[in-house]
Parts: sequence; C-alpha cells; structure tokens
Amino acid sequence: MLEKQRTIKNPVSLSGVGLHTGNKSNMTFKPAPEDFGIRFKRIDLENSPEIPADIDHVIDISRGTTIAKDGAEVHTVEHVLAAVVGCQIDNILVELDSNEPPIMDGSAKDYVETLNKSGFVEQNANKDYLIIEDTVHYHDEENNVDIVAVPLKDGFRVSVMVDYNNPALGVQHSGLFSMDEFAKEFAPSRTFCFLHEIEMLKAQGLIKGGDINNAIVIVDRDFPEEEFDSLKEKLGIQDSVILGSNGILNDKELRFKNEPARHKLLDLIGDLALIGAPVKCQILAARPGHKSNVEFTKILRKLYLQKKIEKKFQVLKSSSGIPLDIEAIMKIMPHRYPFLLVDRVLEIDYGKRIVGLKNVTINEPFFNGHFPTRPIMPGVLMIEAMAQCGGMLLLNTLDKPETKLVLFTTIDKAKFRKTVTPGDQLIFEVELVDFRRNICRIKGKGYKNYLGGELACEAEMMAAIVDK
Repeated sequence: MLEKQRTIKNPVSLSGVGLHTGNKSNMTFKPAPEDFGIRFKRIDLENSPEIPADIDHVIDISRGTTIAKDGAEVHTVEHVLAAVVGCQIDNILVELDSNEPPIMDGSAKDYVETLNKSGFVEQNANKDYLIIEDTVHYHDEENNVDIVAVPLKDGFRVSVMVDYNNPALGVQHSGLFSMDEFAKEFAPSRTFCFLHEIEMLKAQGLIKGGDINNAIVIVDRDFPEEEFDSLKEKLGIQDSVILGSNGILNDKELRFKNEPARHKLLDLIGDLALIGAPVKCQILAARPGHKSNVEFTKILRKLYLQKKIEKKFQVLKSSSGIPLDIEAIMKIMPHRYPFLLVDRVLEIDYGKRIVGLKNVTINEPFFNGHFPTRPIMPGVLMIEAMAQCGGMLLLNTLDKPETKLVLFTTIDKAKFRKTVTPGDQLIFEVELVDFRRNICRIKGKGYKNYLGGELACEAEMMAAIVDK
C-alpha cells in the first residue's frame, strides 16, 4: 500500500445526467493540497459551498449516499468516492454544477479512466491510515446483514457475499485483495435493481435519470406481457425492451459473472471513504447495503477519531493502556495547578463517554483551609473535576480543540453522597447526552476508588463551546 498522500496532476472533467435527479451535470476533478481530504464543491450555488465527504455530513441513504452542509447537497456520491479511493487518492476537489454526479453507465469505470488521464502526484505528507487492531463487528438483525473488520498486518482486503433468493442473481461472492485490482476488476461493475422496484422508485421521485443503459435490471418474477406493457407505459419507456431469457431485462450481457456482487463491493468501498481516511484491515460483508455500510462506517469513523486524539495528545502511553496521561491532558485543557483537577483519562468513547481519574492527596491546597482538622474535599471541586472531564469529552469532538473553550452555563441535580478524603481516588464517568450547534448537555457521576464503587457525587450540566 502507498505510504505517501497523493492527488491528481491536472483538472479533468466529464458530463452526464444524475441517476436519481435526472439533472444535467458537469463534474471536474481538481488537485488539492495535503490533508485536504475529499470535498465536493457546488459551483452552481452562491459562494460555491464545499461539502466534506465524511460520515458526519451524510443526510440520506434511501437509494444511495447523499451528503450535505449548510443546505448544499450532493446526491449519490458513492461511485465517485469508490473511484477516488480505488485510485488511492487522498486529496481532491470534486466540482459540480448540479446536485448529483453524472451516473455515466452506472459503474465507476468512466470516473477511474478520467482520473487516470489526469495522472497522479505523490505528496510529502504520509497517509493517515486507520489501522484496525481489534475486530469490529456490525450486525443488523432485521435485514440479516453482517460486516466485520479484522486486523490485517499491512494491507486492505474486502470480501462480499450477496443473497437475494432470486434465480437470476443467486448467491454471489466477490473479493478484492489489492487496490491494484480495482480499476480493471471492480470499477466496470454496474448498479443493479429488480424490475419490481422500478415502479416504486419512480413513485418516490427517484431514478429520473435512470434507464436500461445505466443499470442492470433483474427480472425477479413472471410478468405477463400485458402487465409488462403497462409498466413500460407508466415508466415512460419508449425504446424496445424485452423481458429476456437470462433473467435480465433486454438480455443484457454481464461484464462479470458476479457483477452484482462486485458492484456491492464497489458501493462498500465508496461508503467506507466517508471514514475520512484509508484503512488497513480485512473487511468481510454479508448482504451489505447503503444503510448498513453507513452504520458500519460510523463505527470506524468514531474509532479513527479516537485514535487521532490519542496520537495527537499522547506523549507517553503507559503500559496499562491509559488513553491520556497528564501531559496529554495539559495539551487539551487550559487549566493549570492548582486548578487542574484530573490526573488521567482512563477511557474515551469518542463523542459519547469519558472516564477520568483524580488522585486526592493531603497536599491539595484546599485542605489547608477546608476542615483542616478533618480534611474533606469540597463538593464544588468534585463537580469542577467532573466538569473538566466533560470539557475534554466535548473538546475532543472538535477538529481543532486547542482553539476552543468549554464554558459551563448550568449545573442541575447536583448531589453529594459520600465524603472524599486524602488517599481516595475519584473516578468520574461523564456521558454526552445532547449536542446541538455549540450547546451541549452532559451528565456525570463520581465514584470512590473504582468505577461503579461508592457514589460520591453526581450532576447534570450544560455548556457552551466558544472560541478562545
């Protein structure tokens, strides 16, 4: 696998119509600087807004993946993303004068050929791989979907199985063992659907740009001739179309015997691009679709951001696997002695939960004046230590936490259950309850000496994230 980031040499363009919107679309790939990532730019809108291609900007997965930011949308991005990832491109700007890329022939072949015509430029920065160290499993009971990422020493592999209980499709498997295979073996595989779905998709206002030339249509049941003619009329199909004897509309010849499975693999690679980083692992997927792909990508995106936090702030990672030591905490938090009240972060579940530790010693300055003959840690400082844990949790949901401050606006339902004295350890567990715009709500508990031990304090808090 490549170690350095890369972009393309020169701007290159292609044109067509969007699959679902039917809108005419001109798309231009442009070079981008290091660490830029993949972004879509709507040049047809005022101020030409850019939309980062990551899971945080996905708004719809009904029949493809739609991303948006501040009202600007781009539909059906997965084939373009698959082509970009398949060409091992890290940084690129995709300009559009419409709200959907051109569908071309329903595959990623034209995108890959266009990118290859531009050529590639190796950049100085290293690729920021997400390296899977422990198995990650997603399961959807309702749709019988399983996707698993398992560690792979140095590489990226994907295996896909599809099973639609349909004689024309059957059970199919496909596997990619190197990105060098993508352009020839997977990019030409076209999108597919079942004949019974077409009327439903039309009724939903979708596939306005779809026709029998940019999709494989699988005949999934017997259609009497009169019913088929009626369906053609409803769908506005003027061309000569036959039901076909091979289970595919118009007897269209497949490019690969297992072309539908290969296209599902293509879609999965495109959706995994929304992690925002290339991956080193092996992925095994059974019956995947956009919904499951996106849910699985959310898990990997969270894991990537957690590892990025640890890599950015951790100076000396202890042998016990502590995510953040005091030196790392001091890189994140603006507080200093005597007001920095958290010594270690034991666990971080990105954007959800944090567990922090405070060692309570007789050397704490507040013990000199707070019941000096019987030292007790002030309740307000227990809440403050809990709030500092919450602050680290909130700051680490941001791209540039060092430029922000967390200002607490409300403390509610604060209760003090047990006294805390020198020699104790306070273990704080803080959860993010709600995060809208820059206002957050968290709740936390402080335990004596171990997580789940005697409850010393608890509270709910609200905070605002502001610029420093």
